[in-house]
Amino acid sequence: MKVFCALLFALSCIHISAGDGLKCTLKPTDINVPWRDMVDPCIKLLEAQVKLELYAAMKYMSMGAHFGQDKVNLPGFSKTFYDNANEERDHAKKVLQYLLMRGELTRGVTHLIQPLKEVSEPPTSTLQALKDALALEAQVTRALREIIQVCEEPKDSNFNDYHLADYLTTDFLDEQYKGQRQLAERIATLGKMVHTQGALADFIMDQKLMKGEI
Repeated sequence: MKVFCALLFALSCIHISAGDGLKCTLKPTDINVPWRDMVDPCIKLLEAQVKLELYAAMKYMSMGAHFGQDKVNLPGFSKTFYDNANEERDHAKKVLQYLLMRGELTRGVTHLIQPLKEVSEPPTSTLQALKDALALEAQVTRALREIIQVCEEPKDSNFNDYHLADYLTTDFLDEQYKGQRQLAERIATLGKMVHTQGALADFIMDQKLMKGEI
């Protein structure tokens, strides 16, 4: 009986034609219950956030590769920025999963990941790299706060998306602020080391990053 049911499903799912080969002809289920309730401005801002998180991931990956080159050879900085890239990629995934949970990722994901903005040239120094990273994190934070503000009080609707606002505040903003503080500390420390240690500052800082001491 199970074999018969499987065969019946397979026959209903595929259509054989000379030009197209095998195709599934089952139509998506039409769900009439009005459960999708996100307002359009929130959806667009979340989609933009996915793009920004992916751009940040590519930016960090570029920086990680730069410091990992044999002619640069700063593995601590390289690992730090690769870790940041993984974190931003995970953030993009979490936003996509949230859109899926709310039933609003109806256009697929291709338009969200292609094309990404061109990543700029690598930083001129380790200190500049940390400053660039802090500026990038601040940009991401501002974008998240804009989503929260718009979705709590959308101009074209009375719908207060408190769930989305709470989700972003709890799962994203807390991490953003802690990350920004850490980058600011590293910038301050490296700045002092450059002033006192000169060319050795990069090496010393790199060792501290590699060992997780800062």
